[in-house]
Amino acid sequence: MSALEVIVQLKSLATIERKIANEKFFKMGTGQYSEYDQFIGVRASQTRTLAKQYFKAITFTEIDKLIKHPIHEIRHCALIILVNKYQANNKEAVFNYYLNNLDSVNNWDLVDTTAPHIIGHYIFNHHDKLHLLTDLAYSKNLWKRRVAIIATLTFIKRSLFTPTLTISKILFDDQEDLIQKAVGWMLREIYKKDSNLCKAFIQENYAQLPRTTLRYAIEHMHENERHHYLKGSF
Repeated sequence: MSALEVIVQLKSLATIERKIANEKFFKMGTGQYSEYDQFIGVRASQTRTLAKQYFKAITFTEIDKLIKHPIHEIRHCALIILVNKYQANNKEAVFNYYLNNLDSVNNWDLVDTTAPHIIGHYIFNHHDKLHLLTDLAYSKNLWKRRVAIIATLTFIKRSLFTPTLTISKILFDDQEDLIQKAVGWMLREIYKKDSNLCKAFIQENYAQLPRTTLRYAIEHMHENERHHYLKGSF
């Protein structure tokens, strides 16, 4: 399976309606996070189906041509192919390849649909690699910082919360909306597993928590309790 064959298949699925919808959904204005991205108009569900169909037959050499492509949906397909390859076999090779190509994981959906399944899962099973999450959290690159926090979703699902709380503290001062929301989202996931732990963490760090992070973190509280937490009255 060649990269060109995958690209032809993706382009055959593209519609102008979906292209317009994608360009509206992802912020593409001057200075916004998708300013330099390009869309052709393929649904994410179609991309996942195509990736699942072809992941066994495509080599890393051909994936190179997809993952470095300027078109968003083509990069997304390459990354979903990697998730499928990782889950099928050869986890170390896929993990290293993904890590070496993080510059192509350059939008929030690309991060969110792949980082927990590759970075998070691999590091969960290789705790000697935990330092990589810290390194990514200190990156100047927005998307690498998002990878750091979103990857910890794998730990949360297995009721191991320390990595998320550690990375969250590193990112408290982050001014990017997409990071503040991501941290809040992960804290909300912890709340679903251990509400008391999450509440204690919010109370302890209330003064440092960005407002956006706080709002995301407390979404599942009862309304009255949520109002108290917004006011900082615990």
